[in-house]
Amino acid sequence: MVVGELPVGRRVAYWRARRRLSQQVFADRLGKSKSWVDKVERGVRALDKLSTLQDIATVLRIDAAILFGRDARPVEVTTRADELERVRAALSRYEIPFGRPPGARPVLPADRMARQVAHAWTTFQYARYPHLVGLLPGLLTDAHHCHAADPVGGRVPLVQAYRVTAAVLVKLGDPDLGWLAVDRAMNVASGDRYLVAAAAVQLGQVLRAAGRARVAKSAMLAAAYRIAPAEHGDGPQLSLCGTLLVQAALAAARDGDDSAVADLLDEAGAMAAQVGDGLDHQYTGFGPTAVTLARAAAAVDLGDVGQAIAWHQSGVRRDGWRWLPAEHRAAHLVDTARAHLHATDPRTAGRILTEADRIAPAEVRRRPAGRDLLARIAHDPDAPATITHLATCLGVG
Repeated sequence: MVVGELPVGRRVAYWRARRRLSQQVFADRLGKSKSWVDKVERGVRALDKLSTLQDIATVLRIDAAILFGRDARPVEVTTRADELERVRAALSRYEIPFGRPPGARPVLPADRMARQVAHAWTTFQYARYPHLVGLLPGLLTDAHHCHAADPVGGRVPLVQAYRVTAAVLVKLGDPDLGWLAVDRAMNVASGDRYLVAAAAVQLGQVLRAAGRARVAKSAMLAAAYRIAPAEHGDGPQLSLCGTLLVQAALAAARDGDDSAVADLLDEAGAMAAQVGDGLDHQYTGFGPTAVTLARAAAAVDLGDVGQAIAWHQSGVRRDGWRWLPAEHRAAHLVDTARAHLHATDPRTAGRILTEADRIAPAEVRRRPAGRDLLARIAHDPDAPATITHLATCLGVG
């Protein structure tokens, strides 16, 4: 079955099933009746309003363009879907267990493989997601063969390759596929508590994106306290433990547990003070500024818009703000724009989203969360002209 060739109602049904939503739950989240959903999925009722498609895409956590007909989809959407299928294929190969040779690709030594993976992480941190997705099939294949040839030296590059794969898949709105990548990372890392902790960072991201906040919080706390320093840890250890506590706090925020959020971020903040800003141990970007931005993100999810904006203003004034990767800064600005929209301030929301687009365009143009927010802001008559123009160019809203 080629999903892109199905009628739009069948595509809705397909993605609803993928997200494990009953028709009733899906209808409740849309503010529609179960009968309406059933008619849409059977093709009895037409979906001819872009705003309705956008609402459906938001609930299903996919790009609205995926719901359009093949001929109506922009070339970039079709290309991205094809690229993600190649990543899926790379994650689904079993040449190593079946003893198949690597084929024409040479087996890279561990040190060279590590450089390739470091390049992939740099690409991610600059938010060059389309380029990274194009690299991943080859990177994963090379990392598999490197690990098979050198199980000791190739272990870290393989775990890191899975981590960056999971990270970008969450960004692009496919946590199910990201879950497969992070599960592979956890299995390869098993037995090494530092590698397990590093892989667990992406596990937390995947679980939150999949709507499993309580499971995410529990898993993050287990991973954090397994690696927690007895007294004075080094930078990498503190960064991993602190980042896992941040992930647990963000999961608690999704679950509405404001008391746990405060305690966990205070604990992470104490570790961040020891690490300082400007370091990037295990590709975490952990430090006092990162914790401040996490406080803002948690406040958005808790519905405390005023507190979210205050923490944002505090974070961007820190020296550590400019040392964070472009991906981190732009993702934070998307969250802050969402807070301003919740505060019925679409003009400021639009200005902040424009800044996010300047820093890392893919956070707004390629990431479903960014595109959905762009469409929502563009709908408001007070939205800046730059936002309405961008929405028009991208075909959202």
